Amino acid sequence: MKYLHTMVRVSDLDQSLDFYCNKLGLTEVGRYDNEGGRFTLVFLAAPGNESAQVELTHNWDPEELEGGRNFGHLAYQVDDIYATCQQLMDNDVTINRPPRDGRMAFIRSPDGVSIELLQSGDSLPPAAPWKDMANTGEW
Repeated sequence: MKYLHTMVRVSDLDQSLDFYCNKLGLTEVGRYDNEGGRFTLVFLAAPGNESAQVELTHNWDPEELEGGRNFGHLAYQVDDIYATCQQLMDNDVTINRPPRDGRMAFIRSPDGVSIELLQSGDSLPPAAPWKDMANTGEW
């Protein structure tokens, strides 16, 4: 058995691609438009790790998406949790659970999908401003 991908429904494909690619740093590795079914599939991966993919499913007809956290969360390992969170904040992404412990943070996609960021290797030493930041919203 081999892991293929996690599917996440998105309501606005452009907004989601901006979040996942421009802000989170994933790259598009494939795309499939189905005119008959009126949907687009976009496959994303972390650079250098194309075997672990996220499939963004965009149905062309408007629909209300709710409860992004109900399926769990996506998780990505990062080289520097503090630098990653700062880069996300600089791009107007809310850090819902700051990396107070130097190990773990949570953010949410535009459709409310919870995304866990984990420090590669050992936790970084607690550092300002992260160690004193409170949670924001749900994660």
